[in-house]
Amino acid sequence: NCDDALVSPLPSTALTSSSELFSTHSPSFAKLNRRDGAGGWSPLESNEQQWLQVDLGDRVEIVAVATQGRYGSSDWVTSYTLMFSDTGRNWKQYRQDDTIWVFTGNSNADSVVHHKLLHSMKARFLRFVPLKWNVGGRIGLRVEVFGCSYKSDIADFDGRSSLLYRFNQKLMSTFKDVVSLKFKSMQGDGVLFHGEGQRGDYITLELQKGKLSLHINLGDSNLHFSNSHTSVTLGSLLDDQHWHSVLIERFNKQVNFTVDKHTQHFRTRGDSDHLDIDYELSFGGIPVPGKPGTFQRKNFHGCIENLYYNGVNIIDLAKRR
Repeated sequence: NCDDALVSPLPSTALTSSSELFSTHSPSFAKLNRRDGAGGWSPLESNEQQWLQVDLGDRVEIVAVATQGRYGSSDWVTSYTLMFSDTGRNWKQYRQDDTIWVFTGNSNADSVVHHKLLHSMKARFLRFVPLKWNVGGRIGLRVEVFGCSYKSDIADFDGRSSLLYRFNQKLMSTFKDVVSLKFKSMQGDGVLFHGEGQRGDYITLELQKGKLSLHINLGDSNLHFSNSHTSVTLGSLLDDQHWHSVLIERFNKQVNFTVDKHTQHFRTRGDSDHLDIDYELSFGGIPVPGKPGTFQRKNFHGCIENLYYNGVNIIDLAKRR
């Protein structure tokens, strides 16, 4: 039931804009079906540099949007794009099928045009960016956003810390592994998680120059040979302070590595079908044994959300401990 109207209960100060024609055309009058002021928002100039912004107060899940023109006028928007942000400073454009999605707007001032999103957005700030408007009028908008509150488990890493998940036994041997998480960072390098064993097994997920690299090896003791390593890299510019999703699925030697809906299928090297690692996995860095606060490689600096390893909520577990 994630379809609550999110804009109507907000204070008028939650709506801002690039400009306004007059005080009676301010963004505070841009709520759907309202007739206050001049009946909606209109900017000072009608061009593609204008935008109407909503501060939803907290990070929410957005599943649909709706628009109207300015009440009783010849001012309405016929097409627009959406941009979203967690901070209100760095923005990302809403996409479908890897292209910036253009929404069909209105054909008159008062009919409501509703769009359900193919992919929901998780964000605090949303911008409506008009592209085209009524030829005989100006840009005019009233809007609503539909969705619900978004709850998640988030761990913040400052580049000097890590999170350890320790198993009940000395050695963990698995023929199947599933790791899922979301992350955001402004640093292009850092270890997101790592595990290794005494027989040469290891698995490491690492940001390297804004790309995400997965290094994995199953039971190969000949680590001094370069062809014994399996490394796969996905994505680019992932240090843009936006959330990126990661899914790693391993069954025996077959691995599916997914970053933001792009998947790489590959077979890992090694002389085993099992991943044999010692008693712990580290997230955010690779601690040097016996040297607290010392790390083998550059630590991750950013946030990790909804981190799961084989069904275990790592962040929630750490909080409860």
